[in-house]
Amino acid sequence: MIKYKFIDGGVTSPLGFSAQGVCAGIKPSNKTKRDLALIYCEKPCAAAAVYTKNLVKSSTITVTKKHLQNGVAQAVIVNSGNANTCNADGIEIAQRMCEIAAETLGVKAEDVIVASTGVIGQPLPIEPVIKGAAMMKGKLSKDGGTNAAEAIMTTDTVKKEMAMQVELGGKTVTIGGIAKGSGMIHINMGTMLSFVTTDAAVSAEMLEEALREAVEDSYNMVSVDGDTSTNDTLAIMASGLAGNNEIREKNEDYRVFVGALTEAFKSLAKKLAADGEGATKLLICSVDGAKTKKDAVMVSKSIICSSLFKAAMYGADANWGRVLCAIGYSGADVDVSKVKVEFESPKGEILVCENGAGVEFSEEKAKEILLEKEITVAVSLNDGEGKAEAYGCDLTYDYVKINGDYRT
Repeated sequence: MIKYKFIDGGVTSPLGFSAQGVCAGIKPSNKTKRDLALIYCEKPCAAAAVYTKNLVKSSTITVTKKHLQNGVAQAVIVNSGNANTCNADGIEIAQRMCEIAAETLGVKAEDVIVASTGVIGQPLPIEPVIKGAAMMKGKLSKDGGTNAAEAIMTTDTVKKEMAMQVELGGKTVTIGGIAKGSGMIHINMGTMLSFVTTDAAVSAEMLEEALREAVEDSYNMVSVDGDTSTNDTLAIMASGLAGNNEIREKNEDYRVFVGALTEAFKSLAKKLAADGEGATKLLICSVDGAKTKKDAVMVSKSIICSSLFKAAMYGADANWGRVLCAIGYSGADVDVSKVKVEFESPKGEILVCENGAGVEFSEEKAKEILLEKEITVAVSLNDGEGKAEAYGCDLTYDYVKINGDYRT
């Protein structure tokens, strides 16, 4: 059993890290919202990242991939308000952002991770980036992490931060992170922007392995609207300042680290899902008893992505038939005659389907359960040991309102 605990904090909680976020005016209409962030480590870190699988990618991804070929990074620069995607000068601008960060922080430009988020297809002016970086020079701090979390927000309604501690080889290791994402979020890695830091000592090779393992049961299990963004990036930096024996192989310390990292990612993934554009509820789909884990994953993803199911949850309608429908087209190997479905929330739980058929239940009690802000649809397939959990949100009128005029 992995022993970890969540603590107050964020991306600057691990040893060696500081950050800041300011209003640089990336969008001419923006006069107050923070929109440019810097994250810095006092020493070069082992680093790794995973990215969107969308064939249309932000120029920031091209530059970051190049910079992380050696598995080393020392800083992050990220802006909101403009995605720097599908721009003729995108690579040049992304590289210039890295140079600006390097000049501000006294690091190498090739050791900078760069990311952008916002409107696609509009040129990103460099002047606000220069101005914003100058505003932050000498002002990065341990307290600046929450400002950085705010600076990466677009249609997000709340900042998303996390910090946790875990024991590795008798040393206390801290993991911290921030994330943004509210729309254009769908299962396909990475579903958002997220920047994670740790003071664990781990080689770049093992850090990348751990990142890819941890993302499968966390960020890759989130869907808000079925759209995979062009800018999705999840990057991690490890300072090694915790003093644990460096993880260089897949030993017990590695397994503990992956377990903790997975839980850290899950906490941010749930925050992303709960803050989906227009959302009023976090939806968790827990599946057990599948023939294989792959089948459980397919079922949980199918349910959480169903627009009909999401709409029913918005209306607090215990329409379990939509759950069965999503299971049926999931592609998983399922014996529908064995399926059991329950709805759960802080108000209790209610059985709505057993052995693939409906059972009598109180519609009033079901509605009371489904009016809560966090709802779990628990599905038992009763056909094996496979299990999985996916995260999503309800589908509301406001989702259409937000996206009807997002660009204008």
